[in-house]
Amino acid sequence: MGDVSEATSSAAAAAASALNDDLLLKKFFAEVSEVERDNEVSRILSCFKLNAFEYLNLPFTSSVDDVKRQYRKLSLLVHPDKCKHPQAKEAFGALAKAQQLLLDQQERDYILNQVNAAREELRAKRKKQLKKDTATKLKSLVDEGKYEQEYERSEEFQQQLKLKVRELLTDQEWRRRKMQMRISEEEGRLKKDEEETKEMWKWKREHEEQWEGTREKRVSSWRDFMKGGKKAKKGELRPPKLKTEDPNKSYVQRPLKRG
Repeated sequence: MGDVSEATSSAAAAAASALNDDLLLKKFFAEVSEVERDNEVSRILSCFKLNAFEYLNLPFTSSVDDVKRQYRKLSLLVHPDKCKHPQAKEAFGALAKAQQLLLDQQERDYILNQVNAAREELRAKRKKQLKKDTATKLKSLVDEGKYEQEYERSEEFQQQLKLKVRELLTDQEWRRRKMQMRISEEEGRLKKDEEETKEMWKWKREHEEQWEGTREKRVSSWRDFMKGGKKAKKGELRPPKLKTEDPNKSYVQRPLKRG
């Protein structure tokens, strides 16, 4: 009974929370001006296309629930039925695609891997800078890393991280497209080779059929040739005639000369 009661309480709390969110959203949208809606459309359309977090205006540490809440809020803000901006539909579609990417574990991990790589590059760069700045380095050691943690939460670092992530995502996309181009070229080459092979076999088959079709004619010509009965056509080679003695003349064998 305790488990059932606890489950019921949790469901009721969740429902109450959702209802409260709906009321807050309705209040929020009631106060939103047309200018704010237009500004949000412009912001979405100016986002870096390869980073879904930018479209939803979320930090890289956002959870799946954060993504869903933010999408709901922004999609209602720029919904074509509510927003009069001529590109509201395009912005609405961009938000939907961004949410879809961030809810896909594989796509989300791909972006976060680039984020981690960008963060490590920035940390390595800052480490080199700290070697030149003794005072900052000592403060970092005294604070046992707290100084660096505070710096990474700063607006300056977050902006650098955002730009570095853009750089890495662009590089990865360029590599992906280059690889796709190579694959397409290879597929094209293989297709061309296949077509040439088919054409060759087609020609060979037609040639053999043609050769077989003239078989009777060739056999007949050979028989005529052996008989020597058919008159050769103009330009056609005929076997030479053998010289024979006149049958009306008597044949006298000449004695062999001796000595």
